Amino acid sequence: MMSRWITWRALVFVAVFLLFAATLRDRFDQWIAETDLPPLIQETSVEVLGRNGALLRAYTVADGRWRLKATLDHVDPRYLEMLIAFEDKRFYGHNGVDPLAMLRAAAQAVWNGRIVSGASTLTMQVARLLEDGSTGRWEGKFRQIRVALALERQLSKEEILTLYVNRAPFGGNLEGVRAASRAYFDKPATRLTTAQAALLVAIPQSPERRRPDLHSGEVQAARERVLDRLVDGKLLTTEEAEVAKLGSIPHQRYGFPKLAPHLSDRAVATIPLLEAHSLTIDSRLQQQLEALAQSALRGQNLSMQVAILLADHRTGEILAWVGSEAYENSNRRGFVDMTQALRSPGSTLKPLVYGLAFDQGLAHPETLIDDRPTAFGAYFPQNFDGVFRGTLPIRKALQLSLNIPVVSVTEALGPAQLVAGLKRAGIEPVIPGGQPGLAVALGGVGVTLMDLVTLYAGLAESGQTRELYWRQGEAPERNGHRFLSEKSAWYVGDILSDVPPPLNAPAGRLAYKTGTSYGHRDAWAIGYDGRYVAGVWMGRADGTSVPGAFGGELAAPILFEAFARLNKPPVPLSPPPAAALTVAHSELPTPLKYFKARDAAFEEPAGGPELAFPPDGAALQGMDIFVAKVRDGEAPFTWLLNGAPVRIQERAREVELPNPSKGFVTLSVIDAQGRSARSEVFVQ
Repeated sequence: MMSRWITWRALVFVAVFLLFAATLRDRFDQWIAETDLPPLIQETSVEVLGRNGALLRAYTVADGRWRLKATLDHVDPRYLEMLIAFEDKRFYGHNGVDPLAMLRAAAQAVWNGRIVSGASTLTMQVARLLEDGSTGRWEGKFRQIRVALALERQLSKEEILTLYVNRAPFGGNLEGVRAASRAYFDKPATRLTTAQAALLVAIPQSPERRRPDLHSGEVQAARERVLDRLVDGKLLTTEEAEVAKLGSIPHQRYGFPKLAPHLSDRAVATIPLLEAHSLTIDSRLQQQLEALAQSALRGQNLSMQVAILLADHRTGEILAWVGSEAYENSNRRGFVDMTQALRSPGSTLKPLVYGLAFDQGLAHPETLIDDRPTAFGAYFPQNFDGVFRGTLPIRKALQLSLNIPVVSVTEALGPAQLVAGLKRAGIEPVIPGGQPGLAVALGGVGVTLMDLVTLYAGLAESGQTRELYWRQGEAPERNGHRFLSEKSAWYVGDILSDVPPPLNAPAGRLAYKTGTSYGHRDAWAIGYDGRYVAGVWMGRADGTSVPGAFGGELAAPILFEAFARLNKPPVPLSPPPAAALTVAHSELPTPLKYFKARDAAFEEPAGGPELAFPPDGAALQGMDIFVAKVRDGEAPFTWLLNGAPVRIQERAREVELPNPSKGFVTLSVIDAQGRSARSEVFVQ
């Protein structure tokens, strides 16, 4: 009986114990389930990435910290192995708390009379980081345990590890492995050396005392302890650890990339809630052109500024965007994105003027046109150098960027036709006063560098619009509309490809045009080859005049340098299309041989002046004056030497002219009807 009674009591005790344990377990589970977790999603730095995924620019989060978002794929696997082996070798086996580690820590504390090692798991460290809590107080430790247990129930081990690599502190305003790798090693966290990985394992244990840029001795000792522990854990060999100990300690922080800062700001402002912006920018080329912009201003006035755009006109992708040099330089107004600033384009619209004339059958590149003093009503344009060249082919007039011929052609077209052509090319010009006049051809209109590069991209694409874009995946759908015929676009490119290059630049590399706005406020150079198009602007951001600034001298060399930075062989321009008329002037149809400016009629000059003396090819002896004679034509006459007028409104048919300098001289005479004659003579 006694035995049965004992057995019965034992069964009751076991049952009560099991009930108590189950109740305790349920209450514990409920306690964990009711844990109020901190936010798991934290603000991360907005990133702007180039076409190859390279970081162009990053922005700090609201509290000024660098916290670059990372997945485990963003981190070197070797680092993760070392982190787990050093901090929490049973990470994949516990549920947030490691009882064995706790027993070990307690036993060491009792034996040594002080705390020797901690028992925090990586999950507990994540709990502390999420709450920004302390590890010193017991209530803080219990809170971490509770949060860690709750995290393990809701997240996978990979998700917990991801939280750690995003939130671990690395000193100063650095959080996360990616930010630390950038700041201390100037490299992505995907490829770390053993020494670098061990350093990043060591820093978060005491991030301020172990900042490499401030306390190199402290962090070096901590790194050695990490490496020794990894040798004990068989993750590293003794030889690997000894080599890693010799690795240098970074003594400074590297700055975060700030490439294409103006475009980065634009991208973020356009879609402010996007965490990562993927652009078409080539990071290597962007860096090269920013350095080019810096060197271009070396020795220039402190207020001078430069902007550069380079794109692939086949795809429309912008590969480099330099809004200004020295983004943070207030003296140069570097914060202003000069690719978007409205400026006068100077002579850079002249190719479109002639292209439209070719399209309408008004002219051909070999058509002869007059460059003489001409009044267009109250408008009396002058060439930039004040020299007139007489009669010459349109090809030469464009290459020399003469003003009188292009205004004559614009008058024949009508200024509204030029503005319409700009709009068909994808540009919205700003017209002073709202009504276009003849001055539009010489830059009397507001456009941006982006506009001009877009226009020349269309010329390079055989006269079809090519809208440029900078955000990956957002290629415009409005491309391919024709604003010039293929033939006319080819004529323009063929002419521009023969413009003499700057000193020491390769000939025939680009079809390009320079421009200088009125008052020397803007210097331009825009050009293209068979694949790429680029534009350069130089001037002052505040629009102040820059005396002596010319596009050919300032901007053109930078344009050729920009193409050289591509580090690719030149891509030839397209061959002439079947419709192109590639003949000499003498073989042109009669209506295309001569352009009569005032009424846009073409005719063979009749009854015009003829130089009776000196005849073409004559040799003159050097003297103070010489006599020139003209027959036919209608007085009064204008006489020019090498394009410069020397006698105006002369009614006599025989005049004395000042003897020019020795060598070959061009003598020209223009009658009252605008008809001209000239001869080439040699002065001995």
